[in-house]
Amino acid sequence: MASIEYDLGYVSEGLASLESYLLSDDIYWNLRAASPPGEPAYPLLSLGGLLLAKARLGARRLPTEQSGRLSQLETGIERNRTHWRTAWTKKAEREFTARLRLWRDFIEEYRQSPEANIDRYAYEVSRRVMLHFLQAEATQISEQEQEMLAGLDKILLAVFIPCVFT
Repeated sequence: MASIEYDLGYVSEGLASLESYLLSDDIYWNLRAASPPGEPAYPLLSLGGLLLAKARLGARRLPTEQSGRLSQLETGIERNRTHWRTAWTKKAEREFTARLRLWRDFIEEYRQSPEANIDRYAYEVSRRVMLHFLQAEATQISEQEQEMLAGLDKILLAVFIPCVFT
């Protein structure tokens, strides 16, 4: 799991680029910042990635200083979300479609060869979580995409044993 500083850094750098990113045609945006020492490089900025990192931070007990920093970042994100609402929604819709295809591809690859793909699950399931966040931000997800997601969820439940995360 990413460290608190890693996620705070990603959200902070994402916020710094958010307006330019929202107004671009790109679904994924290169962040030019270095991640904390010893941590992997930051992934490309996307709404799904930003919402996931923000949710991970929100699920943690943060020290007062970091909690205050997160609150400021959330305020900045919400300000951009409100000001650039149409761009935000369109970006969420486009990313939803792209991530749905990637999630579908993983599920199909797993079904064809579970042993060769099980090690990817921890990484790939983050796409499903991002789909959840993106779906809430998008206003026009096609019925076909909604049905595809529901079908993929049924497959997932059929091939994995449900359990409680710790």
